Amino acid sequence: ALEGAFRDVPPSRIGGAIMITDGEVHDAPPGAPDFNAPLHALITGNDHEKDRRIRFENAPRFGLVGKPLDMTYRVISTENETGPVDVRVSVNGEQVAVEHATVGQAMPLQVTIPGAGRNIVELAIDREPGELTDTNNRAIALIDGIRENLRVLLVSGEPHAGERTWRNLLKSDASVDLVHFTILRPPEKQDGTPINELSLIAFPTRELFVEKIKDFDLIIFDRYQHRDVLPILYYDYISEYVEKGGALLIAAGPEYAGESSIARTPLMAALPAMPTGEVVDKAFYPRLTELGQRHPVTRGLDGSATEPPHWSRWFRTIGVQNPEGEVVMKGADNRPLLLLDRKGEGRVGMLLSDQG
Repeated sequence: ALEGAFRDVPPSRIGGAIMITDGEVHDAPPGAPDFNAPLHALITGNDHEKDRRIRFENAPRFGLVGKPLDMTYRVISTENETGPVDVRVSVNGEQVAVEHATVGQAMPLQVTIPGAGRNIVELAIDREPGELTDTNNRAIALIDGIRENLRVLLVSGEPHAGERTWRNLLKSDASVDLVHFTILRPPEKQDGTPINELSLIAFPTRELFVEKIKDFDLIIFDRYQHRDVLPILYYDYISEYVEKGGALLIAAGPEYAGESSIARTPLMAALPAMPTGEVVDKAFYPRLTELGQRHPVTRGLDGSATEPPHWSRWFRTIGVQNPEGEVVMKGADNRPLLLLDRKGEGRVGMLLSDQG
């Protein structure tokens, strides 16, 4: 410690050192320290003081979401005791278990990482009577949750050039499991098309939107408008999916402003903005808002630092009113272009253009 403190100080300028210590030396070098100045020690505490502390012995920096993560910890006591002690285990502020540890021994621990991103695992023990301090009765580990695979359900409606872009983008990442359906017509529609030119595979609506909806990490509606393929009740299930922690992205086109808009279904409870019915066909450069320049989703976006931005113009903006959440990009006439919002435990994004 002394060598580290005086590493950048010339020896001729060192007049001495005062150490405040409990007198316990556990990291003394094998040889005498090269310190040619007076050394004073202020010894704190007394022989009868006792203290417990807890620490992580092994805490990985990363863990798979929803999978058990192996860790080890140790409870240490100055009394050299070996008895049992209860250890409270909390993840992101919520107590998940009480472990029974033996003082002085490395103890195994398994925790399940609940979500992607930063997670906080905390261990805590009670303060003993006469204990010197309880500030070291807690130990914290920060663990980044990562997903083994991102399961995405892409539901496309009106065919457009961007549909292929969405598919290519999602299929280019090996860690994305993509389920893609394009719904062009309800199954009962009759228009004289020969049977041999029709797909006879029924759209598995109940399986995807009721039985397995919770298995998806993200649902994308790409220029989709309400059709009879999805019963009205299923939009309630999607809203509930978002409230319970799911993610929803709406890539809106002119259909969002029309009579069959999904904003006219029970899904409206999860949407960050309602359409005005206006579609603005006007060239513009998408720009980050002041918030978007700081937001982790859009800050540092390639091409955003120049004026005009270093990307192509877009040609359509869908009008909305009373946007909720955060507007991180703006379109024609400074209208909202990209909205981000939280609904319950879930997240919603809305891109208000289909021409880029």
